[in-house]
Amino acid sequence: MRATAHLVCGRRAKWVVLILWLIVLFLMAPFASKLTGAQDNDAASWLPGSAESTQVLEISKGFRPEQIPAIVVYARDDGLTAGDRARIAADTVQLRRLTDHGIRGAETRGPVYDRPVDPRAAQIHVPITMDEKGWSRISPAVDSIRDVVGRGGAGLAVHITGPGGTSADFAKAFEGIDSTLLVAAMGVVIVMLLITYRSPTLLLVPLIGVVVALFTAQALIYFLAHYAGLTVNGQSAGILTVLVFGAGTDYALLLVARYREELRRHEDRHEAMTLALHRAGPAVLASGATVVLSMLVLTAAEMNSTAGLGPVAAIGVAVALLAMMTLFPALLVICGRWIFWPAIPHFGSADPTERGFWARTGRGIADRPRMIWIVTALVLGVCSLGLIQLRAEGISNADAFTGKPDSITGQEVSEKYFPAGSGDPLVIVSHQAQARQVGAAVAATDGVVPTSLGLPPGTKPLHEGRVLFEATMTAPSDSEAAKQTVERVRDAVHAVPDADARVGGGTAALLDADRATTHDNILIIPLVLGVVLLILCGLLRALVAPLLLVGTVILSFAAALGISALAFRYVFDYAGESTDFPLFVFVFLVALGIDYNIFLTTRIREEALRQGTRTGVVTGLAATGSVITSAGLVLAGTFAALGTLPMVGFAEIGFAVALGVLLDTFVVRSVLVTALFLDVGPKVWWPHRLARDDGRAVTEGAPEAATKSSG
Repeated sequence: MRATAHLVCGRRAKWVVLILWLIVLFLMAPFASKLTGAQDNDAASWLPGSAESTQVLEISKGFRPEQIPAIVVYARDDGLTAGDRARIAADTVQLRRLTDHGIRGAETRGPVYDRPVDPRAAQIHVPITMDEKGWSRISPAVDSIRDVVGRGGAGLAVHITGPGGTSADFAKAFEGIDSTLLVAAMGVVIVMLLITYRSPTLLLVPLIGVVVALFTAQALIYFLAHYAGLTVNGQSAGILTVLVFGAGTDYALLLVARYREELRRHEDRHEAMTLALHRAGPAVLASGATVVLSMLVLTAAEMNSTAGLGPVAAIGVAVALLAMMTLFPALLVICGRWIFWPAIPHFGSADPTERGFWARTGRGIADRPRMIWIVTALVLGVCSLGLIQLRAEGISNADAFTGKPDSITGQEVSEKYFPAGSGDPLVIVSHQAQARQVGAAVAATDGVVPTSLGLPPGTKPLHEGRVLFEATMTAPSDSEAAKQTVERVRDAVHAVPDADARVGGGTAALLDADRATTHDNILIIPLVLGVVLLILCGLLRALVAPLLLVGTVILSFAAALGISALAFRYVFDYAGESTDFPLFVFVFLVALGIDYNIFLTTRIREEALRQGTRTGVVTGLAATGSVITSAGLVLAGTFAALGTLPMVGFAEIGFAVALGVLLDTFVVRSVLVTALFLDVGPKVWWPHRLARDDGRAVTEGAPEAATKSSG
């Protein structure tokens, strides 16, 4: 590691590193901005390829272009007037003429009234083609429909809802997600670095590093999405920004803290940075490897969206790690000591960590470690009881937004007068010979409107010996009742011999996504724990310590999830959580939360080699307490930035991860882990011989560990 450090921060090497990164930035920045255009947000990119709804989606392309309906709803509580009906008829004529932004106006259906005499509401279905450009133009298409139908007035309500209207509102919520999160995350990092460093000049260096890392990562991911078929969507692109800023700033904070220590001991800043990289580097690399490997585990997921997030997040963290281990130290050395102004660490000055808050905290815990870790664990266990309030069963469209867009209002109005599932029907495909039997089975199924079966306009009556038809459900398409209807319909049509019938549509896609996510939770969570445990065993060369650390992280995760569930129910009044919420929170908390335990325990081990485990624990906490706390605040703040998006799912993930990071930083790492290590003592290093020869110069090929103070 020391030889590598010389290659980064040598007197000439630092300029080479800077020039190389400037070249990378010059080449990559133009492509980073193209990542938004490379995102794939259609249903097939989120669902498993083996899901029945995905198969129906692919088969239906042979009958008609993939399309979703935007539903215009007109309503007047005391009944539509003659003028209202004349307006609706005129709007229908104009809608049939629309062709821009993929609108198939000629296939417009309606108007359909809620009752033949004295109607109170009407619907017009306007199909929108969803080809490779469909999701980027869904909002303009709905805007074109809005230009025709207006917004009502004088007692007449006019809304655009259905899958098209809802998708447009989702698209608008994701508009500018990258820039919104970039500004929010950058603001958090600037504030936290100012508080941490108390230096207006020093904060610029890590900020430059993470911005360069983000642009480079976005460009690499764009190339993979464009040329290698990597799935990137709005969710993974947003999380990428948060991860790069959070993880990159964490690595910068740890390195700066060690560099500051070495500057007090060495007059030459190049030598100080070399030693800082040599001593802090293994912990930073182990932390980065933990996050990268944990993210790559996501590729085993059935959900395409989750599997796609894995490489996106792994690339982002890997590039952030590379930038913070090369560009960042080179910039620090180029700038010199003045970059720390006004608190410049002069050669020979005292190290404040030896008498600071964390040194006193460590000595206080050392007096009664067993009582402290037992009480702390019990408190976290009580917090975990909030898990009984967790409702990770999916979020309906009506509950998915932090506000109430027009499509949700329109959905409520539509459900008041029409069958609740009329805007998002079931799609059934079967062999032609058994079509009549399949249709009869669908119509006889509880939860289906029997008279609604039919061939959608613009659909071929036959394709490769198959037929396609739709059916309306009585329950709202995103409800649990509708999912149960899909299961009953599938059971009914699968029982028709030789029909090879399959059921798809929006509700079926939600059901398949729920099942795939349940599978992913069961598979991925143990795999991530296994990866983390193996890395800790290799880094600490022990078994007891890694098992204790993994146990504390699991307890921290459960407590964070429990408190979050209570907050979502009784503070934010959210209706529930998405099915992938526990998985994402677990992966981010375990992969990122273990970082702080790695930072602490590697320093404890370093000190234990020289002066024994008990003293090493207190010294390690004193040396790392401030920087890890600062890193935790930065990471929590960057994830909290997800709350700036008008989506409940993002807000919930941001809140839970931010809370979990704070718990891990201030409670688990600083109190629980410290007390456990003090109570277990040297046996924490078993089976390594440090467990027997505690503090007796166990050098392991690094003599300076026993003869030099590493601070």
